[in-house]
Amino acid sequence: MGVRCSDVVVIQSGKRPGEPSVVTVNCPDKSGLGCDLCSIILEFGLCITHGDCSTDGKWCYVIFSVVPNSSSQKVDWESLKNRLFSVCPSCLGSYYFDQKPAAASPSIYLLKLCCLDRKGLLHDVTKSLSELEFTIQRVKVMTAPDGRVLDLIFITDGMELLHTKQRRNDTTEHLISALGEYCLSCELQLAGPEYENLKGFSSLPPQVAEELFSSELSEKKACSQGLRVDLAASKKASVIVDNLLSPAHTLLQIQCLDQKCLFYDILRTSKDLNIQIAYGRFYPSINGYRNMDLFIRQADGKKIVDPEHLIDLCSRLKEEMVPPLRVIVVNRGPDTELLVANPVELCGKGRPRVFYDVTLALKMLQICIFSAEIGRHSTSDREWEVYRFLLNETCEFPLASSRARSQIVDRVRRTLLGR
Repeated sequence: MGVRCSDVVVIQSGKRPGEPSVVTVNCPDKSGLGCDLCSIILEFGLCITHGDCSTDGKWCYVIFSVVPNSSSQKVDWESLKNRLFSVCPSCLGSYYFDQKPAAASPSIYLLKLCCLDRKGLLHDVTKSLSELEFTIQRVKVMTAPDGRVLDLIFITDGMELLHTKQRRNDTTEHLISALGEYCLSCELQLAGPEYENLKGFSSLPPQVAEELFSSELSEKKACSQGLRVDLAASKKASVIVDNLLSPAHTLLQIQCLDQKCLFYDILRTSKDLNIQIAYGRFYPSINGYRNMDLFIRQADGKKIVDPEHLIDLCSRLKEEMVPPLRVIVVNRGPDTELLVANPVELCGKGRPRVFYDVTLALKMLQICIFSAEIGRHSTSDREWEVYRFLLNETCEFPLASSRARSQIVDRVRRTLLGR
């Protein structure tokens, strides 16, 4: 007999407007579970205000306090509960419930949209897909000289129901209704070889790749690209190691500037480095700063005592607190291109809602997107997901102006970081 979702995931709504809702997960543990839970919570447009997690290596207990990123946002709490339950492992044997089969890779579907162009169109499409619980995997957006836009959007379904005719019909009807007279056609089908062809894109020019992925942020670059916040954050972020307090665990005490996906970034790093968090407490943000206490151990269950391992771990964590997002505006021939990059998990999953946030920022600036694409780029130490947007010139933002470019970078970064 299978366990009920309500026994594993409990969501208690806030009693008053603006009060956080509390998400509790109580289930067998698995490597990277906290990261997977955070990713889903972020996909639903929620911000984690504080939390606790604990595990003995076999069973875990996680509590997150969450609030919507926007006061006008509606959250489908029942759907969130089901999605969180879907990544929770089953207990071995008959102790609790039957094993769930290992999850297969989700099917990729191709959404073809032909629309009349207007400001904010791409974000409105992205918002509709988010409301329907789709995750965008790849995008190819092209604008024709006659003002028509062709969107090729490769998506996966969080509900895993796109194989049904009803789900496909509901999706196309929702999009046509949301876009109104601007939507000329809408088709949805299982993706074919074209998805593999779009996994990569034309290689980045060496000088652009150097600027985008450079690990060192110079003062000069900060002035030209509006990245002063990164320099300030890197100087103020701290990771203190204590191997004396606990005989079985290494304690990490972390303090840094707050950002929207901070918990996700810390847990993603722990997952990729195969570090177990036996107990973690994420404190509420105070004056824009966040404190965390993490009792960690290696995969073999032992505390970390190797000095070089500890130095590498602290250095990697600080990289995630800078934060790891890269945003620049460059020339692409006679045109202007916005590039956004973020590291992907070792399993290949990208960062939640990046495309949503970037298109939102550009819509707020009333900048039209001429073309857009998502691809992957590998550096010596990690793989990155890269978002490329070719921008249209506007009177409000003459794209040749360094001031306008800095405003674009600043707005995009602030939207991505929730600042």
